[in-house]
Amino acid sequence: MTFQLEAPYLPAGDQPQAIRKIVDGFNNGLSRQTLLGVTGSGKTFTMANIIKEMNVPTLIISHNKTLAAQLYNEFKGFFPKNAVEYFVSYYDYYQPEAYIPHTDTYIEKDSSRNEEIDRLRLKATMSLLSRRDVIIVASVSCIYGLGSPKEYDKLKVSIKCGMQIERDKLLRSLIDIQYNRNDMDLPRGTFRVRGDTVDIHTAYDDDIIRIEMFGDEIEKIVRLHNVTQNVLETFNEYLVFPATHFVTPQEEIERSAREIEKELEERLLELHTQNKLVE
Repeated sequence: MTFQLEAPYLPAGDQPQAIRKIVDGFNNGLSRQTLLGVTGSGKTFTMANIIKEMNVPTLIISHNKTLAAQLYNEFKGFFPKNAVEYFVSYYDYYQPEAYIPHTDTYIEKDSSRNEEIDRLRLKATMSLLSRRDVIIVASVSCIYGLGSPKEYDKLKVSIKCGMQIERDKLLRSLIDIQYNRNDMDLPRGTFRVRGDTVDIHTAYDDDIIRIEMFGDEIEKIVRLHNVTQNVLETFNEYLVFPATHFVTPQEEIERSAREIEKELEERLLELHTQNKLVE
């Protein structure tokens, strides 16, 4: 896959020279370069041309959500046929948990999450793991840990036409990657079952993936419009990625639980030794 830049104009002024120098610098092994320019000089367009020439997955980190959204729209316009994704914090409001010892007051953690931003974050991750022509526009929230990319990729469910699999085994594999069964409604991150038909509303897409089975064989995989139910695309093979970034294999959960119990014992002894009985 290659980046296809679409713009009604060509680089002009100092832009061609800047593009050539920065591309040559990267090809010659430079790890850091700086592009200077006043507001309105076309730095974003210059960077779009550099991305096209370099033809590698690109991460763009912005100062805040507002500027990230502006850059996302601009790069989406420059690369309409490629995967331009948006990755910022999904919290509209966040109050961390706290404890005040002298009044024995515990303040519970409280937060409000933006579901649409959560979908876009998951879509960004899915694109990175399934294709090469990816531009991620992010705020600094992208530097925080989300778990192991290898584990996230390993837990994806691969389905293909002609594949032999028991329906119940397919459903169990979806539950293992944090999808919930809901036969009445179909919000993001759920699936429903009607006879030999399984509908999945993936956590990162607005549309629905329908799997039609005949016995234990997958006969057909299609993408349906979420509202009209019209067929938008037909697949020979499809990858279903986890419904959340925080997915962990069972053996890792058990190992972590043992470590936590051990740490709790050590911490309890430490607090008793310091006579911090309330804590």
